[in-house]
Amino acid sequence: MPALAVKAHGRARAVFYLHGFASSPKSTKVAYFSDRLRDHGIELRCPDLNRPDFSTLTLTRMLGQLGDELAGVGPDRAALIGSSLGGTLAILAAAQFEPQVDRLVLLAPAVMFAKPGHHLLPPERIDEWRRRGTMPFLHYAHGAERDLDVEFYEDSLRHDAFNTEIHQPSLVFQGTRDASVDYRTVEAFAKARPDVTLALLDDDHVLIRRARLSSGARGSAIDVHARGCDDDDSRRRRPRGRRLHGAGPAGRGVRGGCRCR
Repeated sequence: MPALAVKAHGRARAVFYLHGFASSPKSTKVAYFSDRLRDHGIELRCPDLNRPDFSTLTLTRMLGQLGDELAGVGPDRAALIGSSLGGTLAILAAAQFEPQVDRLVLLAPAVMFAKPGHHLLPPERIDEWRRRGTMPFLHYAHGAERDLDVEFYEDSLRHDAFNTEIHQPSLVFQGTRDASVDYRTVEAFAKARPDVTLALLDDDHVLIRRARLSSGARGSAIDVHARGCDDDDSRRRRPRGRRLHGAGPAGRGVRGGCRCR
């Protein structure tokens, strides 16, 4: 899929979607954003982070794959939309490839990934994973279990999204009923960064309820931010939800929110 070009602030920019763990470019959210951005003449680019094989997946490999994708865009800067573990990847990429990343949209980002109590498995299962060397996980794209090497876990310990410094304008959507990502960790992440705007929503990890309610609307906060509209336009289209943090130079909270998948 060719990198798409989006004109914003006089620059061309590619827009990437980074899917979550055990997901794929065929996910519901990818279809949703592809349709919405296509209305603006934009083709969403979604690398398959499972390649070459899910069993050998690591965050380091995902970062390298995304780095290659960003290099293929040339001098243009990219907007990254990341969901769950894809949000973790977007944060790490924004720091590692800062000159190439212009802005972020994060959906339930796993900012505490690999921290105690915030991994795919409880501690006793991690010990089992280490003993066995591999562990089966349900892969949603295949609808069946797929083995994953323990190196995925070991490698994740080398990355710290929560303490990663990012300076790009970032829009974050997080459900308060999320059983996979504790909204309080995302809230703390956003509060520490003036360029991050957080919308807390009455939803779970999937974040699709509001998208169903507003699927006919145009110009949602997510696609406006991803397209890189000017600041005045972004302010006019603030999302509606529970509250926002870091929504301006002084970090004043304002009303806001949106929901998509």
